[in-house]
Amino acid sequence: MAGMTANWATITEAEPDLARTAEERFGAFTHHTLATLRKDGSPRTTGLEVRFLNGELWLGMMPNSLKVLDLRRDPRFALQANPGEGQSMGGGDVRIAGRAIEVEDPQQKAAYGEEVEPPEPFHLFRTELTEVVRTYIEDDKYLVVQIWQPGKPLRTIKRT
Repeated sequence: MAGMTANWATITEAEPDLARTAEERFGAFTHHTLATLRKDGSPRTTGLEVRFLNGELWLGMMPNSLKVLDLRRDPRFALQANPGEGQSMGGGDVRIAGRAIEVEDPQQKAAYGEEVEPPEPFHLFRTELTEVVRTYIEDDKYLVVQIWQPGKPLRTIKRT
């Protein structure tokens, strides 16, 4: 089981409620936070727009940005949904981890470009997910953490 990855369609099928909540959280705002690994292994965080399209989670980036260079060197990433304004965290906090695979196929990239219309030129990465985590408050009393990993049942942890 270690090292298993899945595309977005897999979580949508396995845990539709969690997938829908994650898509809503990412859809509520345009910019989110991506963490990549620098050459020396230290973390780098940058802003990013994401798309859920055709069963995949896509990451589009400007040409030769540092995050592109980071992901080409080490494809591991963590992505956090914009928490929004104020303190409400409507829908909770959603984080996704996995590996980003650069799309080299011109037809696949063109199809994405037609659908999303990003500024040209751009780099496109498709994701292979290792984890989706949602944290939220329930009944003003419990901190609830839902953790989904490919090939495993959804784990839910409640703390007071």
